[in-house]
Amino acid sequence: MKSQFRIGSGYDVHRLTEGRKLFLGGIEIPAEKGADGHSDADVLLHALCDAMLGAIGAGDIGKFFPDNDSKFKNYDSSLFLEQVYDMVVQRGYEIVNIDSTVILQKPKIAPYIPLMKEKIAAITGLAPEDVSVKATTSEKLGFVGKEEGIEAYATILLIRS
Repeated sequence: MKSQFRIGSGYDVHRLTEGRKLFLGGIEIPAEKGADGHSDADVLLHALCDAMLGAIGAGDIGKFFPDNDSKFKNYDSSLFLEQVYDMVVQRGYEIVNIDSTVILQKPKIAPYIPLMKEKIAAITGLAPEDVSVKATTSEKLGFVGKEEGIEAYATILLIRS
């Protein structure tokens, strides 16, 4: 018997580098450094995809969007999220809520969080108040604190439609 509720968690990390744009939650954030990756390297959307895929037992983002496939070079991660959300719906689930955290030393992203929530909500059919995006630093510790990288965690709750 399939459960009425399913929960998933996701994590992503990318190196920060000059000469790249910084995308978070489907929004371009003004920054000196951007996340380096095969796609647009949106760590928040990648973590959300992994959380959704985990909740439906389908694997991880690399299984569906491999980083060695040229068609995903500089790919808009919002499109990954749309496709993964479609998989969730096809499996007979809908999202109850999303909780996520971005860990980044700088820039400060708090002013952009409402836009991120709106973008994620629009893709997933949620109300913005059902999407939590939090931001924190690593208190100058580790690779994030040294401004070498960015991390994101996401948790998602699904309910059978």
